[in-house]
Amino acid sequence: MNQFFKDSVIASREMVLKKATGMAIFKFTADDKGQISKIVIYYADDLLLTPPIIEALKKTGHKWIIPNHEKVHDFILPFSISFNIPITGNGAVQQAYYDFYLHHKPINSADQIPMNETTLLPAVMVKYELK
Repeated sequence: MNQFFKDSVIASREMVLKKATGMAIFKFTADDKGQISKIVIYYADDLLLTPPIIEALKKTGHKWIIPNHEKVHDFILPFSISFNIPITGNGAVQQAYYDFYLHHKPINSADQIPMNETTLLPAVMVKYELK
């Protein structure tokens, strides 16, 4: 699972330009056929981090195994996104990262989210290359 998401979460051009990093926590429901639905952003350090994760989640159709033959099951999946630090040009990278951090807008669920039967999956660590 970790390798699938490391390969499938592709940093957007805007993420790379803004040196976006942070955490995003998703909750989603899988049915008895392993198809996902009801994707909820439980928390994200910035909206910019979420589209590549949502696209990767959509690619996982029919892959989720539901325990105990339940009709639906909820999963919580945390992601940590960062970039590989380049060997040269660190001053510019540090400034861009600082600008992102200074202006990021966290997304936080304002209401409680019913969990039903839920499985907390291990965090996926994703790193991308700066171009």
